[in-house]
Amino acid sequence: MMKCIIVDDEPIAREGMKMNIGELSNLTLVGEFEDAASANEFLKNNQVDIMFLDIEMPGQSGLDFLRSLDDAPMVILTTAYPQYAVEAYELDVVDYLVKPIKLDRFIRAVAKAETFLSLAENTAVFEAVEDDFIFIKSERKYVKIRFDELLFVEGLKDYVIVHATHGKYMTAMNVKTIHNKLPEDMFFRVSKSFIINVNHIDDIDGNVINIRENEIPIGRSYRDVFLDFVNKRLLRR
Repeated sequence: MMKCIIVDDEPIAREGMKMNIGELSNLTLVGEFEDAASANEFLKNNQVDIMFLDIEMPGQSGLDFLRSLDDAPMVILTTAYPQYAVEAYELDVVDYLVKPIKLDRFIRAVAKAETFLSLAENTAVFEAVEDDFIFIKSERKYVKIRFDELLFVEGLKDYVIVHATHGKYMTAMNVKTIHNKLPEDMFFRVSKSFIINVNHIDDIDGNVINIRENEIPIGRSYRDVFLDFVNKRLLRR
């Protein structure tokens, strides 16, 4: 069971979120707050797994509140403003939900958070990089991940999650370190938090890269260099 809180200044939005939470047996609501200050006091003395956090609030915004926390729980942002998505993902949020929030999209976000918690309990160890694969030690076994099986890498606080065609593996390493170990002709860092395998791109829609069912935001400071890289690859074909 995952403990969660809601931080949103709009009473109607909080009620809608409580209805969504009530639909899931793996969530229990332990608090709701109309501002960041109240939520901060609660977090100082209570263990929370997920915080559903609004962005536009009077006083301290959700993003500023998140920046101020030294040890934040997993955060799923809930907002009426889609333009904050790229900035939000660079703060290591789990997901970004745009109001009005549909139940199926809410369920997907919570499932993602649950996966992260499960991975954190069984953190793998990055072992080695060879010519065309990496080794990760997961629990009692070594997992070989070929580069062509590695879809993308996602940063989350002090860990990275390696998304492969056959599973996901969390390891204690930052994004910069693992990026330096991967071949630069195949893997490209597209934001502070994401490295993608360019061979697995399904399409690029504005500032979003789609890889299978995953939407990966392109950071503002990475966009021009990435698109130039993609165009040059296309010209070579």
